[in-house]
Amino acid sequence: MRLSDYWRKHYRQILGGCLLMLLIAALQVAYVSSSTDSIAVLKRIDGILYDFRLKSTLRWRPHSSLPIVIVDIDERSLREQGRWPWSRDKVAQMLANLAQAGTAVVAFDILFAEPQNNPVQLVMTHVQDPQIRQQLAPLVGQLDADQALARHLQDTDTVLGILFQDDSNVIRGELPPAVLTTDSNSKPLAVGSFPGYLANIELLQQRAAGAGFINSTPDDDGFIRSAALLMAHQGILYPSLALEAARLYTLSDSFKVDTAEIGDYRSIIGVDVGGKRVPTDTFGRVLIPYRGAAYSFPYVSATDVVSGHLPADVFSNAIVFVGTSAVGNADLRATPVGVLYPGVEVHANVFEGLLNPELLPVHPDWADGALLVLMLLVGSVLNALLPLLGPLAMAINGALLVTAVVLINGYLWVVWRLDLSLTLSLLLITVLTVFHMASGFFGEARQRRRIKSIFDQYVPPAHIERMLNHPEGLGMDGERREMTVLFSDIRGFTSISEKLGASELKSVLNRFFSPITKAIFEHQGTIDKYVGDMVMAFWNAPLEDRAHAEHAVETAFAMLKITDELQRVFELESLPAIDIGIGINTGDMNVGDMGSSYRRAYTVIGDAVNLGSRLEGLTKFYGVRLLVSEFTQAQCPDWAFMPVDRVKVKGKQLPVSIYEPLGRLAQLTEAQRYELSRFNQALTHYFAQQWNAAESLLLELQHQTEHQSLYLLYLERVRALRQAPPGDDWDGSYAHTSK
Repeated sequence: MRLSDYWRKHYRQILGGCLLMLLIAALQVAYVSSSTDSIAVLKRIDGILYDFRLKSTLRWRPHSSLPIVIVDIDERSLREQGRWPWSRDKVAQMLANLAQAGTAVVAFDILFAEPQNNPVQLVMTHVQDPQIRQQLAPLVGQLDADQALARHLQDTDTVLGILFQDDSNVIRGELPPAVLTTDSNSKPLAVGSFPGYLANIELLQQRAAGAGFINSTPDDDGFIRSAALLMAHQGILYPSLALEAARLYTLSDSFKVDTAEIGDYRSIIGVDVGGKRVPTDTFGRVLIPYRGAAYSFPYVSATDVVSGHLPADVFSNAIVFVGTSAVGNADLRATPVGVLYPGVEVHANVFEGLLNPELLPVHPDWADGALLVLMLLVGSVLNALLPLLGPLAMAINGALLVTAVVLINGYLWVVWRLDLSLTLSLLLITVLTVFHMASGFFGEARQRRRIKSIFDQYVPPAHIERMLNHPEGLGMDGERREMTVLFSDIRGFTSISEKLGASELKSVLNRFFSPITKAIFEHQGTIDKYVGDMVMAFWNAPLEDRAHAEHAVETAFAMLKITDELQRVFELESLPAIDIGIGINTGDMNVGDMGSSYRRAYTVIGDAVNLGSRLEGLTKFYGVRLLVSEFTQAQCPDWAFMPVDRVKVKGKQLPVSIYEPLGRLAQLTEAQRYELSRFNQALTHYFAQQWNAAESLLLELQHQTEHQSLYLLYLERVRALRQAPPGDDWDGSYAHTSK
């Protein structure tokens, strides 16, 4: 085919493809410099692809020979030594035993921000007799736990933790002297700066060899993929816990921070650690070189260290990170290699990368520009080549090119530790392939049928299609919208945790959270957070979901079904039975990517959120597993609801009607319909203060085992109100004074 004929036949298709290519290239430019809603979604997808690439290539990640050990304040430690915080005598004993075992550096992922009470001083405040006070005075120093810990801080090089705060009113403890030096320049550094901090008491900080901040820097989706090495307070730079531990381990007096001028700021380009240069991004962050899933490093229970039962040779010249994996201590993080990942192990991974920079994934400064050029080149070739091919050949070439890009990207990651974005490259290939296939579809009838079948086979997933066609429906910035929130909590979790060892408890939680999370995702929900045994999720953000209330109720029923199935399995395995309470509310809420520019979370807040939490707590009071507000009930016309009460929750003046969903209206049994009708009649009499009629119906219903607790509760109320009538202004509501 002559070039002129080729152009005349396909010029519209080629021009359309070039326009799409330029639009996606513009997205690449905006990806680097913008934070709009659509770009935030692309970065979220890129994070998912990053996590997949990281996990799928862990087998090829080399391990260093550094003797890194984690001393874990685990469930067994809390059971044997008592609840945290422990007396600092125990921490001092731990340090003494570690020093005796030959430990090189000990880094605490823990704060000692308050002095510990001295029991002798407490006694002396109540003793007036001078002779007794004189006799007690020598004991003050002997029984001072802070003094004991301070003495042992110098047994080995010890690093204490600092937690920087966005609140300038939070100033506690003493910061260490500066150990970071930079190029002399008056321009400010592009690094996270915080006005407040929680540090350690002066006595301990002055005896410690150093201190480093323990702040995490999660991405917008809450996953921790990178770590900040530097943060500032009042213009002074401070190192992270891992960086300060690396300084002490390499016997360095200070760090040198390399910078480069970019406009009005200085960009950080690297940090010298023990004679090795560690490259960073503009803000002094590095990608975390995760060794593997949780517990990839050697763990030793803190109770064994306190009691002196140390494994032989494990601590010789070792770098020890002291932290906690106990669920109740709330230091479990969401990472690419696990959502219940001990925070202390994040520091260990960063430390290993600092001492072995070849392990650190690197996103080069030139990567974004090179990717833009490559996208324009590949897009031009595709726009020139694809119009010559049939639909099947287009799909095959597109699939092969996607495979090649993924394999090359994986090779550069494994061999050179290069982090190169995949999202827009795959998007470009997919969009151009689909566009040219669709263009050919309209050429002739036979080709339309063939392309239709191929298009159905290779079309991107529905959520990707929505993001491409309706980017205005997505949002990560803060906004107020009507949403539905769900809170779920395991009943009697404290009792369950006391019956299980640490590994058994983690196994039970993982087996519970995995299907629960899947159920939420399958019903278009977004996980807000896990806090211990609590799960919080919401609907209608970031993607719009007009049926958010129904999807939340459907999710709750799925969660209850999962819990019932797990109960049967756990019973066969002689594990403690589990049950859950769920609260759901619908209303106006504030949702968005909240926090500072360096520590953020996509979350939802507001009074409507708090009501959802209160409803979950009320499930125990009413003897039901699921409660929803009147606002959720109003948006589920196809569902049947059992009215439970009109309540005033703590912090609220106006009453809210609450309900228990029974199921879809079409699926109710005759017995359920009859029970619901009779209870509605009973409540009508109850709110009309017709106590005898209400009591008669409740007595009829009290033998219904499923809601027996609820009926007995109303019988007690009726009898009490008959004795003390509430008056004409009574609205029938019940005020709950606890959360």
